[in-house]
Amino acid sequence: MLICETRAWKALAAHVAEIRPLHLRDLLQDAQRCAGLRWEAEGVLLDASRENATLQTRDLLLDLAREADLPRKIKAMAQGERINATEQRAVLHIALRAPKRQRIVVDGRDVVADVHAVLERIKAFSNAVRRGQWKGVTGKKLTQVVSIGIGGSYLGPEFVYEALRTDPRCAQQARRRTLRFLANVDPIDVTRALEGLDPERTLVVVVSKTFTTAETMLNAKTVRQWLVQALGQEAVAKHMVAVSTNLDEVQRFGIDPANAFGFWDWVGGRYSVCSAVGVLPLSLHFGFKAVQEFLQGAHAMDRHFLTAPLERNLPVLLGLFGVWQTSFLGRPARALLPYCQALLKFAPHIQQVDMESNGKRVTLDGRALPFDAGPIDFGEPGTNGQHSFYQLLHQGRVVPCDFIGFRRSQTPLNVPGEPVDNHDELMSNFFAQPDALACGKSADDLRREGVPEALIPHKEFPGNRPSRIILMDQLTPYAVGQLLALFEHRTVVEGFIWGINSFDQWGVELGKVLAKRVRDAIRRARSAQAPIDGFNPSTDYLLKSYLGQV
Repeated sequence: MLICETRAWKALAAHVAEIRPLHLRDLLQDAQRCAGLRWEAEGVLLDASRENATLQTRDLLLDLAREADLPRKIKAMAQGERINATEQRAVLHIALRAPKRQRIVVDGRDVVADVHAVLERIKAFSNAVRRGQWKGVTGKKLTQVVSIGIGGSYLGPEFVYEALRTDPRCAQQARRRTLRFLANVDPIDVTRALEGLDPERTLVVVVSKTFTTAETMLNAKTVRQWLVQALGQEAVAKHMVAVSTNLDEVQRFGIDPANAFGFWDWVGGRYSVCSAVGVLPLSLHFGFKAVQEFLQGAHAMDRHFLTAPLERNLPVLLGLFGVWQTSFLGRPARALLPYCQALLKFAPHIQQVDMESNGKRVTLDGRALPFDAGPIDFGEPGTNGQHSFYQLLHQGRVVPCDFIGFRRSQTPLNVPGEPVDNHDELMSNFFAQPDALACGKSADDLRREGVPEALIPHKEFPGNRPSRIILMDQLTPYAVGQLLALFEHRTVVEGFIWGINSFDQWGVELGKVLAKRVRDAIRRARSAQAPIDGFNPSTDYLLKSYLGQV
């Protein structure tokens, strides 16, 4: 049975008619309602009182979670069942941050023990590099790291790097060290990644599960050439390491398999930042202890997700309101608005986590979805976004928003004579914008202010635009882990409710296949002057134009 055929779904669909006439400026005056849409756990405060929702909506959504068998699905994931049915794989990113004492068995192996074996190797290796015990071929200390990967091998690690690099303790540990990421196959990205680096001091981490990803491997070969030209062929052994499961390809590339750090097929790329994919480059830069704190924060949110009852479970509640906005109220997009510049790469990472996971058109059993699922995620840190796309949020289309803020800044600043410090100024906007979106400004308000009648339509704010507020204490490594896990699990919850597979990504593959065909045509045209044909007329012409054949 499709979830939309259940009693709980139909009750929510009928409830929409009761919600439509209600305005948030009125709903926010109900103290009992506001208290009932506010939860706190693990130091994370979630306020959903600016949702287009009443307490009845909340209860109906919890009924939907039970009807979707959500607790059993969460348990099945945590126990290592093969819930990724199209690839027959378990989904165990929670095992990547589980403590040593925990035990999760897949195919007779304790995967937590396997995880900690890799973590110990990363700890030893990153310590050796940072202390200068592992040196480059000329005997110099390796202080500059380039991590080469794409998609999940890049977005998550870069998000965490940016989030931590202004944390005072992390910044201290990273003094006189450099970490850069190379993802795009565009040669401009190679130039930028290597700009100003000294080959004698550079360590390259090549991140690819199969070691066959076209963009990653071409970038890796390009950087290998850069090293070899400067230092000779022997540089590869001391200046390049791998994160991969394909040791044969690693060795064929020229990297000693002993210098490869593994992960597993039960780790999806977009969920892999807590594996060697992220832990290795981040430990090289910040030290293992900071990354360990990040993993502990993620585990704390995992534990909450797996044990808290539905009605107090933060990822579950976030996911349920996501389903409410997308599938019942028909809002196709969602804005991620962290009021913290250190989270500038949060939205790009969650875009992949969410849109690659839930950008699906069929259910697990292959039936077409008869309802909307998988919202479009975008975002920018506040207050930058306010001067970019908030115009649309206030007076254009209705886009549900996630506001994320912190009571204390990583880097507090104060200008003498100013009424508030810099962080208070930031947070003044953080608290004002959700209320402005919710309450708006009416034509009557404008008339009372003496606004000319002709300008009233232009200055009126309809309001009734929903948002959720997440408030935490400070962006520490632990908090970064919590935030990551919170949004990973929101994605999982939404997929479980919709009945889709949030853990495969077949849509990524078609473009790769077609790109190979185009690549072969370009190679033949350049090397043997072979004619371009066999594509559609438009693509034939575009390729000829690119190659200068027209």
